Amino acid sequence: MRQLVKYLESEKAKGRSHVLLDEDARQALRKLANSSKSAPKSNSTASAPSAAATSKAPSLTKHEAKNANAFGLTAISSSLPKSEQLTQLEEQVRTWPSGDFPQRLRQTMVFSSGNPESRVMLIGEAPGHEEEKALRPFVGPAGKKLDQILEAMGLKRDETYTTNIVKFRPATARQTTNNRKPTTEEVAAFIPVIREEIRIVAPQCIVALGATALEALLGTDSTVASERGRWHDFEGIPLRVTYHPSYLLQTGENLSVKRMLWEDMLAVMEKLGMEISTKQRGYFLPNP
Repeated sequence: MRQLVKYLESEKAKGRSHVLLDEDARQALRKLANSSKSAPKSNSTASAPSAAATSKAPSLTKHEAKNANAFGLTAISSSLPKSEQLTQLEEQVRTWPSGDFPQRLRQTMVFSSGNPESRVMLIGEAPGHEEEKALRPFVGPAGKKLDQILEAMGLKRDETYTTNIVKFRPATARQTTNNRKPTTEEVAAFIPVIREEIRIVAPQCIVALGATALEALLGTDSTVASERGRWHDFEGIPLRVTYHPSYLLQTGENLSVKRMLWEDMLAVMEKLGMEISTKQRGYFLPNP
């Protein structure tokens, strides 16, 4: 028991608020709780999965348990089909206790869309008004722009896997169609989820669309302009940072911005071994 307490204290010192506990640890905590019923309710940082949630997944290897997210979500076995793993993850997020994620988020979840077997994973910020209505990420004007980008690459949306860092639309007072950027705390709450999502999909490359995805995945407050144009690494997976499709709209589809975004997408095509035509290489270059 002392070793468990020491471990939890060390994890707390590292800034972690939750850890994944195996059955032995949960049994030890239950015994401790039963022997201390007269004591005040514990404010332990370790959140154990429920028995019902645990029964959903087969037994885990040590590697899987080590890499399971630490936000109180039950680890999901990689022996299941990717679609089933994502379904389990989505359901766990949907049933989070209300105290486990920021209250300034709305209650309609927008999880992901596309092909879980895709070689490329596109990650944005958070759902907005249009996404909340459609229950799909990247719809509305920004979604149409993304579709155009993918079409220029020779891809269809359902051939890719698209998702957002935050899975609920950030709320505002008297909110109608207006959207806001998620806060640092809201993004941090969903980091364990996106890490698990990436583990499940295991794409050949990740495209971080916009500053929020950049900050969340690379742990930096650098700008997109300073981080785009080169490859980064996310736990062994090549990651490319580029502008969010909505930024193209905000800049009036500025030609230089379009070209920079397109150069990043050309790099993605090269990374995936896709054929690139001379015409594609010349998109959005200024007229000679």
